[in-house]
Order: sequence, then C-alpha cells, then structure tokens
Amino acid sequence: MFDTASLVIFITATLALLLAPGPAVLYIVARSLEQGRIAGIVSALGIALGAVVHVIFAAFGLSALLMQSAMVFSLVKYMGAAYLIYIGIQTLRKKTEVNEVTEIQTMTYSRIFKQGFVVNLLNPKTALFFLAFLPQFVDAERGGVGIQIILLGTIFVGLAIVSDSLYALIAGTARQLLTGSIMMIRSQKYMSGSIYILLGLMTAFSGDSKSAG
Repeated sequence: MFDTASLVIFITATLALLLAPGPAVLYIVARSLEQGRIAGIVSALGIALGAVVHVIFAAFGLSALLMQSAMVFSLVKYMGAAYLIYIGIQTLRKKTEVNEVTEIQTMTYSRIFKQGFVVNLLNPKTALFFLAFLPQFVDAERGGVGIQIILLGTIFVGLAIVSDSLYALIAGTARQLLTGSIMMIRSQKYMSGSIYILLGLMTAFSGDSKSAG
C-alpha cells in the first residue's frame, strides 16, 4: 500500500518529531521521577492508547469535525488542562513522611495507565497533529485512505512507545540513583506536581484550533 521511499520519509519525520520532547514526554518524565521507571513506562502505554483513539478519529474524519467546532475544541482543551492541573495539585498535597528509607506515596499502575490515557485523550493538539501530519503520507489514488491513516498511525504510536519508554528509563534511573538523598525524596512531589500544573497551563493557553500545533 505504501512505496518504500514514502515509508522511509514518514519514519524519518516521525523519529525527528519524537526526539523533540513535548508535553507527553514531560508527563512521562514527571511520573518516572515520582515513582520510578515502570511507572513511567506504564504512563507511556496509557498515552499511547490515547493516541490510538485519535488515530482512529482521524481515519474516520471525526478529528476534522472536532477542529471545525470552536466550542467543542475549547471544551476538550479546557477539560484536559483542568485534569492536568488537578493531578498536579493532588501531587503537591500528598503528605510525605521522609526518613532514610521512606519514599513518596505510590500510585497503582492501573491508575497511572488511566491517567496517561485521559491526559492524551483530552488533548486536542494530539487530534490536530494526526489530522495534519498523517494525511501528508497518504496516497488517495491507492484507495483505502482510512486504512492508510490507521497503518501510519500505528507505526507512529509504536515508535512513540519506544521513544517515550527510553525517556522513562532515563528519568527513572536518575531518580533511583538519588533515592538515598532525603532532599531528593522531599523534592520529588514538588518537581512532579509543578510539571503537571505547568502542562495544564500550557494546554489552557495554547490558543485556538487554528493556531494549535
């Protein structure tokens, strides 16, 4: 369905985009600093599932409908921003008993996965990205435009999982090396909470559907 040259260009462009840390990477790094490498990878998988939903929406034209409605776009955007800020505030409010062996209160992996999924699902910029990026590599003359978009989106999400997991491993390892530091333990929740709130504010003030990117 795809010629080799187009597929190589698509993969190259995808890798170039993934190497530039965005909101999703910041979210994964925050989770990894807060709870370790596995938590970061689980959050990456949740974000990936949210991306899959956006790919399906793009394939069936639902993303186009979303972008044409300023009201719907704003609603989704502010819901996502509010959720990120809520996570940040909850993180900052955690009571942490700190000593030589006590770390920050943990969260179940299922909850981390759900949070990652919701964060990306409620991010209209993700919908905009797939709507704008994937069709550039679709050949309408070959037919099955929706199937082509889904296949390209699947490749993108697969590469994103690998890239995001590497960020999780790096951040989680840095956290692990500093676990013995009481100051680091005390500062973990403040670093993580601040990143969540910053992401929420970035989403809220990111502009309308025409200027989003």
